[in-house]
Amino acid sequence: MKRYAFKPIIAIITLLVMATSCKEDKKKTNETENEPAKETVNANKITLEKLQGSPTYAEAVLELNKPATETISNGDEVDFTFTVNNYELGAQTQGPNNELLANSAKGQHIHFILNNQPYSAHYEAEFKKEIPDGTHHLVAFLSRSYHESVKNDNSVVVKKLQVGDETTQELDMDAPTLIYSRPKGEYSGEDTENLLLDFFVLNTQLAENGNKVRATINEEEFIITQWAPHVVKGLPMGEVTIKLELIDDAGNLIPGPFNTVTRTVMLKK
Repeated sequence: MKRYAFKPIIAIITLLVMATSCKEDKKKTNETENEPAKETVNANKITLEKLQGSPTYAEAVLELNKPATETISNGDEVDFTFTVNNYELGAQTQGPNNELLANSAKGQHIHFILNNQPYSAHYEAEFKKEIPDGTHHLVAFLSRSYHESVKNDNSVVVKKLQVGDETTQELDMDAPTLIYSRPKGEYSGEDTENLLLDFFVLNTQLAENGNKVRATINEEEFIITQWAPHVVKGLPMGEVTIKLELIDDAGNLIPGPFNTVTRTVMLKK
């Protein structure tokens, strides 16, 4: 009776199966190792998205009643009195952005900005401010509870203030001007996920073929061609640097003492 060599054949088949299995395992291992790296790159990418869904408050009005004149003799404490119409200070702004962005529990307020320095928030229409002697340029506008500015011709006050006799700075109030608003201060927890980027532009319009705002966030550059609030996402924890510049259609900085500004904010877990 003729005998067949089954054992060598079985051994060969076994080796082929093992080799194929090892190759598949190696492929799966590589895929698993590569996937987290891809996720990490996406997670660290800074993005800028237009904010939508806010109530417009097109009829909101902000007027400055006091001081009534540009010249103020005493700069220790200056009384400011505003009139606010068609807008409720202290109310919570309704809509989805109330929960999306860092929101003030005190509600809607006035952003008071002197010489393009960080704003102070005021939840009542009357307050006092310490202002040193010199020439100052005030920009004040209505703000939603999550600090987005109300952008219409009647919601902003622009005024030159001369405190005492000393002249410290001259600004053409009719020239194209950029005023920084947000982000500001320190963010923690869920508030670090979506930061509001917001500013005010005076005496100009933004357009793809006209003046623009160049935003540089942690050395990543974005060109903004529409005057609108934006949301910054993908920021790392720690110190974040934001630089805003008002530029012309050729990318050149438009002259003006406030048209380039750099701020830092802190993000914590």
